[in-house]
Amino acid sequence: MAKSKKVIISCAVTGAIHTPSMSEYLPITAQEVIEHSLAAYEAGAAILHLHARDEIDGHPTQDPEEFQKFLPTIQSSCDAVINITTGGGPQMTVEDRMRPAMHFQPEVASLNMGSMNFGLFPMLKKHNQLKFPWERDMLERSKGTLFKNTFEDIENIMTLGYANGTRFEFECYDVGHLYNLHYFHREGMLKGPYFIQFVMGIMGGIGADADNLLHMKKTADKLFGDSYEWSVVGAGASQMKINATGAALGSHVRVGLEDSLWDGPGNLAKTNADQVKRVREILDGLSLEVATPDEAREILGLKGKDKTNIK
Repeated sequence: MAKSKKVIISCAVTGAIHTPSMSEYLPITAQEVIEHSLAAYEAGAAILHLHARDEIDGHPTQDPEEFQKFLPTIQSSCDAVINITTGGGPQMTVEDRMRPAMHFQPEVASLNMGSMNFGLFPMLKKHNQLKFPWERDMLERSKGTLFKNTFEDIENIMTLGYANGTRFEFECYDVGHLYNLHYFHREGMLKGPYFIQFVMGIMGGIGADADNLLHMKKTADKLFGDSYEWSVVGAGASQMKINATGAALGSHVRVGLEDSLWDGPGNLAKTNADQVKRVREILDGLSLEVATPDEAREILGLKGKDKTNIK
């Protein structure tokens, strides 16, 4: 009997979607990001997807100096693949979003594959007691602004990243984003194997349910054949359901407090490791093996941690 393909667990440790007022457990300071990252690695995460926050009020930042406070410690303390965001936050400029990945030249960087409405404003109904003015401003502004990712933006990030040996986690929030990615495939600009992340459940993108997941998978198969690896992430309460469905269909999985604050119904996750442990239980129940960081590097064709600029 053929050996099952090993599943890569990615953990998105902190991000730009949630704010400090939404959960006391959201990692804000560099030390908290380090502790959450290392615990997620110990729990089984092969890839750590990392954003940075201002340590005073927790607002998202793409200042490389903020990343410098935690990246070297994480890299020297574990063997995980470090994945730096180029998404940053929906209201940041593309130039700002690129800065840390271009500076640190990581093994992997995220790359959003299309402009979209990115509706965070409904969160105001659930979270009306906010500590910092920027939190309300960010959520309210999401009703009238776009998350800009033009073909030119994508090409610029892709070209500069590939020049540094960085591979990409292509984040596709809807079916059209797969077709955007296929344009670059058709033009011969991509380096395989492609790592495509189906991001589901964000308001403005595709809904997080099994029918939509199957549609995304069938479309990707039609466009890319067997030249890609795929992973799934479900926002909010859909996180584990989408991971379970995707894993049963052959996907890799992503968890983390960037995408969901929860560890089961009504229970806030105290650490990112809580979610890694929960998804590992799902994978164990499906008789699937979890990939080590080095196995993830082999699966995704990565350059190795010694060839980054994290030091």
